[in-house]
Amino acid sequence: MASFIRVDGTKLVDANGKEVILRGAGLGGWQCMENFITGFPGCEFQIREALAETIGTEKATLFFDKFLEYFFTDADAAFFKSLGLNCIRIALNYRHFEDDMNPMVLKESGFTQLDRIIDACAAHGIYTILDMHTAPGGQNGGWHSDAGTHLALFWTHKNLQDRAVWLWTQIASHYRASPWVAGYNPLNEPADPTPGAARLVAYYDRVIAAIRSVDAHHVLFLDGNTYATDFSGFPDDAGRRWPNTAFAIHDYSLYGFPKTPEPYARTPEQVRRMRRSYEKKREWMDARGLCVWNGEWGPVYARREYDGADWAATNERRYNVLKDQLELYDKDRLSWSIWLYKDIGFQGMVHVSADTPYMRLLRSSGFLQKKHRLAVDPWGADDSAVRHLYTPLMQLIRDAVPDATHRELYPHPLWTLEGRVERIARCMLVGEFLVKEWAEHFVGKTEAELDELAKSFLFENCLKREGLNKVLTEYAKSAGLV
Repeated sequence: MASFIRVDGTKLVDANGKEVILRGAGLGGWQCMENFITGFPGCEFQIREALAETIGTEKATLFFDKFLEYFFTDADAAFFKSLGLNCIRIALNYRHFEDDMNPMVLKESGFTQLDRIIDACAAHGIYTILDMHTAPGGQNGGWHSDAGTHLALFWTHKNLQDRAVWLWTQIASHYRASPWVAGYNPLNEPADPTPGAARLVAYYDRVIAAIRSVDAHHVLFLDGNTYATDFSGFPDDAGRRWPNTAFAIHDYSLYGFPKTPEPYARTPEQVRRMRRSYEKKREWMDARGLCVWNGEWGPVYARREYDGADWAATNERRYNVLKDQLELYDKDRLSWSIWLYKDIGFQGMVHVSADTPYMRLLRSSGFLQKKHRLAVDPWGADDSAVRHLYTPLMQLIRDAVPDATHRELYPHPLWTLEGRVERIARCMLVGEFLVKEWAEHFVGKTEAELDELAKSFLFENCLKREGLNKVLTEYAKSAGLV
């Protein structure tokens, strides 16, 4: 029987005060669908609207409902537990719980599938952390905020924040008696542009008070500002002001991505840079004796069909990045949630087999290959085939805005000029023109065929990334979880 986890100084502990180390993965791409995870372009709301327009609301609803049903089942939970891992961070999209045209009216259906997954995890001794990955209006300019814009409107419209506070009251009320829910992650990767993260701090004050009004038990996991990297605007009395709270960093290393400054060779300087990047993210908490949780991290992996003959060697370097990051975390007995559990073959611990109806459909038409060539998915994109098309646009901006400080728009330096053009011109603009093409793949499909397409995401139809899972199991053992 699980007991409620709580924060004790720098540690998570159980009801008896025994340290609990949470090590697992993020369940992205499920209730919060993402383009690189499941093969569509643009944002989730765009593909849902396009599919309903293309094949009708009834059939589109059937496909997406079946997708939710099959994406994570008891078989996934059993496999996850077999690796010795003990926690899944579940990415949520607010749209499952309320409608933009009917705000603050609860859609009970949002809890149906979520309850099922939490119960399946609990049955296998796996904790869950509930992560609001997508808030109304978008809390950052990423595609995963499902807002369709690079502007984080959540910070400029109080009514959007009101809705998020209301929704967390509903969620906390629903799960307040659930000890297998380790806690709540109220906002994924906030990007508040106001000086000193003033609106983020004010929002945390509000949402924490709302949650605590109905739930006094669960740990809160608070992401830092600017995509969970910056805590400098947080109040010095955060530990007392927000009790029973862990502070969440996201620790992605550039060495684990195609745009790495250099191939990772484990040189002393590379290891030093990786360690310094990690330490810098957590130093604010360390200086105050606060609990740290790494809510996202991890490399992406090369694929034979896209990355050529060197794909295997590239992945060996990525596994070294993985191991060296884990060494850092292990020394600190850090709780972490690697990104990502399941996808179609880029980062997940398991991935949908190429020999499934869904993958055959999108590959036989050349659609996935086109998406890769056009680099319309921003996450870990290889833009080598189209870079020459965007270089003149970036040069135009440099020429028109010669003062470099005027080009440093928030969230600079996380978003460089290149990164901003990438997100707006390539990923949002070009990506949205591909949405209808994705939807047209489903034209003429019967309900039975749509069901089979959704079944592609069943655990039984997935392959395991053995190298990744082996390493994760080793570090689960080192924490005494196996």
